[in-house]
Amino acid sequence: MLIGYARTSTIEQVAGLEAQETALAVTGCTKLFSEQASSVAQREQLAAALDFVREGDTLVVSRLDRLARSTANLLGIVALLEGKRVALRILDFGGTEVDTRSPTGRMLLTMFAAVAEFERAIMLERQRAGVARARAEGKYRGRVPTARRQGKRVVALHASGLGATAIAAEIGISRASVYRLLADARA
Repeated sequence: MLIGYARTSTIEQVAGLEAQETALAVTGCTKLFSEQASSVAQREQLAAALDFVREGDTLVVSRLDRLARSTANLLGIVALLEGKRVALRILDFGGTEVDTRSPTGRMLLTMFAAVAEFERAIMLERQRAGVARARAEGKYRGRVPTARRQGKRVVALHASGLGATAIAAEIGISRASVYRLLADARA
């Protein structure tokens, strides 16, 4: 049985999720797990897919970065799948398809995962250097804290009797931010 897994990092990436789901359906996946969650967040649908697969099944993903956040994470997923005697198939792996049922597929997967992790580390290093340079030149001030701008409104809503959960939902910030702003207002 072919089981598909699709993921985008944000809810705004609807077209990307739909494209993945279409590619997985065209491939012949009869069961599909999909979610919109960052790779560093709790990925409940991935956990469900890994729990669902059985011996002889193949887990299919459109691209490697949709499945794993690092080489170590990927190798852990592959080890889990191999323990269940489940193959992994990646539809777009740099213009080719990779299937871990073959020794060549497993080798390519490991090598390319290491290269992808290296590229990401280099990109983050360059990004940090660029931010540091922009700060030194006075051109970068960082992200404007969105919750802090809502301080007066949080205090007013709290004074009107709303609880932290309701305030967070009303304004669109986290409950932790509500508590922090209320503590700041008391100080």
